[in-house]
Amino acid sequence: MGIIYEDAVLIKEAEKEGEHTVITVNCPDKTGLGCDLCRIILLFGLSIARGDVSTDGKWCYLVFWVVGKPTTRWNLLKERLLDVCPTCTPSASGIFYFIPEFQQPRPPEIFLLKFWCSYDRKGLLHDVTEVLCELELTIKKSESLYSTRWKSDGPLFYHRYKSAVFWEESSGVLTSESVSIVVDNSLSPSHTLVQIFCQDHKGLIYDIMRTLKDYNIQISYGRFFANAKGNCEMDLFIMQTDGKKIIDTHKKSALCSTENGARPSS
Repeated sequence: MGIIYEDAVLIKEAEKEGEHTVITVNCPDKTGLGCDLCRIILLFGLSIARGDVSTDGKWCYLVFWVVGKPTTRWNLLKERLLDVCPTCTPSASGIFYFIPEFQQPRPPEIFLLKFWCSYDRKGLLHDVTEVLCELELTIKKSESLYSTRWKSDGPLFYHRYKSAVFWEESSGVLTSESVSIVVDNSLSPSHTLVQIFCQDHKGLIYDIMRTLKDYNIQISYGRFFANAKGNCEMDLFIMQTDGKKIIDTHKKSALCSTENGARPSS
């Protein structure tokens, strides 16, 4: 059986104002895929209002309900999402992508762009990068006359809560003034259930997906929902890459504390 490569990502735009655009991803699974997809959605200035994630360990199916903008370039978003979807081989799942010869990916071309200005002004770099973005070009490196260097490694968005955090080992609950995280190993023989209740903010789903990716943790099934009052609820069935639940108390505590706003130590 063959699957058209472009069908790995389908985007159904909202038909009416106030409705959500639905993004469907159907591709091979990999650790951190949800994080990569959420990062791209976030970079396009979209907000995720609801989501569903399901995988059997080899193939995954993800659905995101997002709030778009009139200026959102959906075709470009689809291309960027396809870029992070893993390729598929017949030996892995019995299913393969059909990619016509003329659509085979080409190696990226690198160009050196230099320009000089008689004077600097506020927003100059923004205007230049905006034009490059419209041309669908990726900036790999930039150097100014003042020898200021930066690399385009992708922005990281982390929200830090000011409230104190308390871990109760007996109940498996992490609570604070703004967050409640419940870790339960009793509902599934092979997965750890993590339930998160917190205030929604832009990039929240990406923050959590990035945390799980940093800890090399896989999501087998998940769903999340943000209501009109700004509250977000998540149910995530997760496991380690060795297929085991998260039993160690210290690891659970570190994971939940990180999801509450702190990055894991390198």
